[in-house]
Amino acid sequence: MDLDEFIDTHTPKDGGKTFERENSKLLDVTLEGSVMAKAGSMVGYTGDVSFERKSAGGLTGMLKKKATGEGSVMMEASGSGHLYLADQGKEVQILELDAGEELSVNGNDVLAFEDSVSWDIKMLSSIAGAKTGGLFNVFLEGSGHVAITTHGEPIVLPTPVSTDPHATVAWSGNVTPSSKRDINIKGLLGRSSGESYQLHFEGADGFVIVQPFEEVGPSQ
Repeated sequence: MDLDEFIDTHTPKDGGKTFERENSKLLDVTLEGSVMAKAGSMVGYTGDVSFERKSAGGLTGMLKKKATGEGSVMMEASGSGHLYLADQGKEVQILELDAGEELSVNGNDVLAFEDSVSWDIKMLSSIAGAKTGGLFNVFLEGSGHVAITTHGEPIVLPTPVSTDPHATVAWSGNVTPSSKRDINIKGLLGRSSGESYQLHFEGADGFVIVQPFEEVGPSQ
């Protein structure tokens, strides 16, 4: 295509929504105020926007920051304009939480959420001693929009279910994972490490979001 056609094809289109995908891997945030975003996820912006690193509060904040490095996880973007976010070419998924709805997301997979969404970063004490897919998660409670990222198109599995921690992206707030170990299964599935830790989610009426990829990030 010629240059004018290329520019017209790839210029952002304003759909009038606060969170919308410019393409499957790029989030466009219409900013009027502030949003929280994953540190380092900004690829561009227009207008007047400032950025500040943020940490979850609470009496255990300093301990969590030391243990998880969570001080580098989130940033607050404030101002007016359009903010463009992406994370290593991963697919962007936009979810809307109603008031009181909760979602727990792996710290590697949070991209952004509106400032109306309350949040905290918590150690997963039930699996912190295991070599699992993440030692901390971002707990989100609505109402508001949330953008997460996945390698490929995810599936949503109802609980009870067991999952590979490296492929587990998020789960509903009404279920909590525990870890279980199998010394044989990893030789058959995924990376051959001689042993495997899985996440097991008990209880009915919950869900787990799983991606078709085993992701090992710096927090893992």
